Amino acid sequence: MSSPGNAILHYNNTSIKLTSIPPGEAVPQTAEVMSIATPINLILLSLFVVLVYLQLRPKAPVSLPKGPPPVVFRTFTPTTLLPFNGENDAPVYLAVRGRVFDVTPGKNFYGPGGPYENFAGRDASRGLACQSFDEEMLTKDLKGPLDDLKDLDNEQLENLQSWEERFSEKYLVVGKLVAEGDPEAKNA
Repeated sequence: MSSPGNAILHYNNTSIKLTSIPPGEAVPQTAEVMSIATPINLILLSLFVVLVYLQLRPKAPVSLPKGPPPVVFRTFTPTTLLPFNGENDAPVYLAVRGRVFDVTPGKNFYGPGGPYENFAGRDASRGLACQSFDEEMLTKDLKGPLDDLKDLDNEQLENLQSWEERFSEKYLVVGKLVAEGDPEAKNA
């Protein structure tokens, strides 16, 4: 029942007819099986796995930077303000119209070696008003009364107001400046 070049294969009650290709005839093309394991697919799969891992891995706990230590508002006299000049890692304070500002963030300007270093630890009101950074603008008698600034003209007072506003916006007020004989000086 099989013709020449044909055969019948019986396997598990199934018959499969096998035919041979006569010589000289073209062999039919077999279907190629496409594999998904191509190099580009493997690279894309690896990239996908890495991205998924980066998204799903546990995150390191976020640590917030520490803020500046709390500063207690206090009363200063010219002599108790003097050590706050930035030397020996001390904070830099200066006073403007009786308000004491912590200008430590601007230590490059107000600390040792800065252009305004004469004002560090001192009442800078007159020097700022007159736009002079000379030592002669500073109060000489630290035990005497505070400079009342009554001899300043309108332009100088405007300069001082401008500086005071700038300090208020940029720096913390850490205290007030009173004269040595003031009743509040006992708290200094």
